[in-house]
Amino acid sequence: MASLFSCCFGCCGDGSPGHVTLKEMPTVQLDTHHMGTDVVIVKSGRRICGTGGCLANAPLHQNKSYFEIKIQSTGIWGIGVATQKANLNQVPMGRDNHSLVLRHDGSVYHNNEEKNRLPANSLPQEGDVVGVTYDHVELNLYLNGKNMNCPASGIRGTVYPVVYVDDSAILDCQFSDFYHTSPQGFQKILFEQQIF
Repeated sequence: MASLFSCCFGCCGDGSPGHVTLKEMPTVQLDTHHMGTDVVIVKSGRRICGTGGCLANAPLHQNKSYFEIKIQSTGIWGIGVATQKANLNQVPMGRDNHSLVLRHDGSVYHNNEEKNRLPANSLPQEGDVVGVTYDHVELNLYLNGKNMNCPASGIRGTVYPVVYVDDSAILDCQFSDFYHTSPQGFQKILFEQQIF
């Protein structure tokens, strides 16, 4: 019995062999290593302002991802998905095959082609929340929790959430603790080690 207690107490927390230090899981946020040169990221990697785009720090590896932005100040802005090859200094995005984005005017662009458009009476305004779902084939959009039935596809490869701003626009990104319930089957972005 004494050997049982010495084993239990000897293995706990003293840094001896067999003790595994747990790493804190990283937080999904805007990635200051993948942003345009005139972009400003504040609020712990959640707010973008300035001019240009920024990728999130986690690729969309899982089957069904969801994230949101809240429009704090209107201007020129966009939200969607992009590869690391996207030009984050070029606004608006969606001009090449490296980004698929909803633009502030309600159009969804990929490879300089309009893929879809929000209904005319559903253009996002200051204070609105835009949600994005992505399932490795199709991107879909939500406005204040309502499905806009505005699917778009075409982008290939490993993609990341992307946002861009210009003309005084300010966006807040939500990668967890959403304003609206994520659509059924979709969940917050997970880092690869969280999936497996």
